[in-house]
Amino acid sequence: MLYQWHELWRASLAPCTYWADAGAKMFSNHESWLSSLPGAPRTAASYELLYRLGKDYEKPEFGIHQIDVEGLSIPVVERVAVEKPFCRLLRFKRYHDQADGLARMKDDPVVLVVAPLSGHHATLLRDTVRTLLADHKVYITDWTDARMVPAERGAFTLDDYVAYIQAFIRHIGTDNLHVISVCQPTVPVLAAISLLAARGEAVPCSMTMMGGPIDTRQSPTSVNNLATRQPLWWFENNVIHTVPANYPGAGRRVYPGFLQHMGFVAMNPERHGTSHWDFYQDLVKGDLSSAQSHRKFYDEYNAVLDMPAEYYLDTIRTVFQEHLLPRGLWDVAGERVDPSKIQDCALLTIEGELDDISGQGQTRAAHDLCTGIPAPHRKHLTAQGAGHYGIFSGRRWRTEVYPQVRQFIAAHTGAAVSATRQQRGSPN
Repeated sequence: MLYQWHELWRASLAPCTYWADAGAKMFSNHESWLSSLPGAPRTAASYELLYRLGKDYEKPEFGIHQIDVEGLSIPVVERVAVEKPFCRLLRFKRYHDQADGLARMKDDPVVLVVAPLSGHHATLLRDTVRTLLADHKVYITDWTDARMVPAERGAFTLDDYVAYIQAFIRHIGTDNLHVISVCQPTVPVLAAISLLAARGEAVPCSMTMMGGPIDTRQSPTSVNNLATRQPLWWFENNVIHTVPANYPGAGRRVYPGFLQHMGFVAMNPERHGTSHWDFYQDLVKGDLSSAQSHRKFYDEYNAVLDMPAEYYLDTIRTVFQEHLLPRGLWDVAGERVDPSKIQDCALLTIEGELDDISGQGQTRAAHDLCTGIPAPHRKHLTAQGAGHYGIFSGRRWRTEVYPQVRQFIAAHTGAAVSATRQQRGSPN
């Protein structure tokens, strides 16, 4: 009943948020006589803060319509390449021709960015995608909010996640493909490529794993401890709820986004409280630039999705409680996951020095598992001074991490990779 009570509470709160939004506009709009009253800036700031604390946050748009490459503006169009019940594979198509002087872009490597299915939408990787587009053809997994998937479409498990990744890799093709997984998907991506290699199927040229829980026994964080503090039945009985009747996924069992959001905020309550107070002060002072930065961040941070219950519980058990991947005991759809079978897919692991979600060593553990990849084709990077988000978004990502990712991809693509695979007798 918790989900139903939450929806009832949100519905009852809606008139207050509309009223607060109207009040903020009336006391801040220079064409309104109310804006000239004494204390109008504080009143408007109070109304807007109330509005933003109470409003619903819809899924944001990627909003990537163009990129700048070598001083030229290149149009970008977002397309749906593959659509499945729980995920859309998006392609960001760049439009250019020889008249642009950028004909070389048609031969750029292809990158599949596997976004996390762990509460936030794939748009959290907007900066990742925008940066990659300058030198690569980019696809990304856009996971669907489980409350929007009709119950008759069936369950979605961790095994299904692995199968989705394999299907997307096959659809794109592996000749010039590089897979980048951010946080949670490092585990299913490693499983997907391991199973492809074990079957003798073609694999991508490289895989880059960023801040992921390959082996959470290494430097466990508060997030890891939370997943191991309680038995699996506790999670099923306390955080799994049924989607109410006002959504297409009515009757589906999910880990609701609003519960996940409460957990996100509870990790750093003082920081969020300070951020909202600073937002109020910026509005009062008229610092519209800082206020807009706050809006932009929380429009993304507060937009959360429901996760399918089966997938969430599978992840808790497989990744955080039983550590089946690093122990060599994970079976996916009856097949044993053995990363040592991977030979012709280069490996780059990236960790943040200050990452408080995936501790140091958790992602690097992939090197201990991928023993079939020759040492010259494996590399690790620790981003100094970077937290979890800093390794894929923001200044450090753009100026410190991305140049090394770009260089690694370039070194493991094209003729050099084809020659290596032919020498080994591997499929291209």
